[in-house]
Amino acid sequence: METLQGELKVKHPFNKEALKVLLYWITERERIRVRKEQGLPRPWTKDPILDKYRFCSVDRNDDAVTRWVFANWLYPHIGDTNLWFAMVVARLLNLPFSLEYAQGAVFNRKGKVDWRADMFVSTLHYIRDNGNKIFNAAYIVSTNGHAMDKVEYLATRVLTPLWESRKLAPAAMRSLNEFHTWLQQFDGLGSFMAAQVVADIKYDPKSPLIMAPDFATFAASGPGSRRGMHRLFGRDYTLPYKEQTWRADMGLLRPVVLEHFRNDVALQQKLTAQNIQNALCEFDKMMRALNGEGEPKQLYRSKS
Repeated sequence: METLQGELKVKHPFNKEALKVLLYWITERERIRVRKEQGLPRPWTKDPILDKYRFCSVDRNDDAVTRWVFANWLYPHIGDTNLWFAMVVARLLNLPFSLEYAQGAVFNRKGKVDWRADMFVSTLHYIRDNGNKIFNAAYIVSTNGHAMDKVEYLATRVLTPLWESRKLAPAAMRSLNEFHTWLQQFDGLGSFMAAQVVADIKYDPKSPLIMAPDFATFAASGPGSRRGMHRLFGRDYTLPYKEQTWRADMGLLRPVVLEHFRNDVALQQKLTAQNIQNALCEFDKMMRALNGEGEPKQLYRSKS
């Protein structure tokens, strides 16, 4: 792993060696993306871990599934008052193949978000019965203890109640944090999944969230980013982490990261708290590999 150049000019409470790895990961993973998109042949990095294993992009918007969701579901329907609902469906499935089939259950012929639970269930059952995957394994979607078919659970206990409450959503869009909290009152939408929806809908240029005061500073933790933050402090990464404490620590971390990339404005602009949260999760994967604690699950199969 190459040594990062330059010393940070801001004081911080983090373990210096761990912080170097996080900043290195951000730098090198972004270089890999740029080299790949320039059409250069592999290898795009000399780092054996980053070359061998799959890691998410620094900017979540550069990941393949997000690009598909934005190109096919978000951008064509900009300004739809209920577009946030479509983003919930998109992240619960999180698989372009099934989303392409399911869009008739989410958008009507006029291109408006218009939920049809019966079509959603029949379409996804058709996909499944023909031997295809419905869900992306990257996100864990369960029935939360209900002994029933997962598709029917999502349709009847998660999405339909959410759709029936759609008129209440705009009032909760004064901030990312408030909308994140509002989404979590519905069965099946925990903090992590609600945060993924927020991370999508905030990029609708006609959504109230585009002007939210916490657009760049809001983030909610997930299991990987909690482990990653613990590692940054040099702590036992298996310890519990209160959400309020984790968010306060993110408030300490983001200025340090922004200061390091002060001479790279393009990259710096990508480093919202939600993207740094994502980077912490990938940093945890990197540290596991470096420390011999286990290998990342997926190989980097992208071709040159």
